[in-house]
Amino acid sequence: MNTFMANAQNVERKWYVVDADGMALGRLASQVANILRGKNKPIYTPHVDTGDYVIIINASKVILTGKKLDQKIYYHHSGYVGGLKEIKYRKLMAEKPEFAVRHAIVGMLPKGPLGRQMATKLHIYAGAEHEQAAQKPEALELIK
Repeated sequence: MNTFMANAQNVERKWYVVDADGMALGRLASQVANILRGKNKPIYTPHVDTGDYVIIINASKVILTGKKLDQKIYYHHSGYVGGLKEIKYRKLMAEKPEFAVRHAIVGMLPKGPLGRQMATKLHIYAGAEHEQAAQKPEALELIK
């Protein structure tokens, strides 16, 4: 008996739409990362991108539990001396909720070329409308 190894030619991809309204950010991110990796499929192979496309709507309505809105901080560096910038998640969620959700999900994907390829299958929108209606995405209910 031979072990099945998936490759790029025999992977069938589906489109899913996820409504993030009222979902916790980390719980949403971990479940979506598993779908992007393909870990929900029986043909999952670690070194092949077997995942599906995911569209997230209502990213602005994602919640952070506890005091995370005021205590959790996103840091980035400009590359210059003294160039460390920080922004609290309350301001980040108000200004760029798509970025906050993408940052959480991409952080749970593999690092390197495979993870970057998986991240291209993620589409995030702050509102309820999305541009991928032609792909006929299926609604996907995640565990809250």
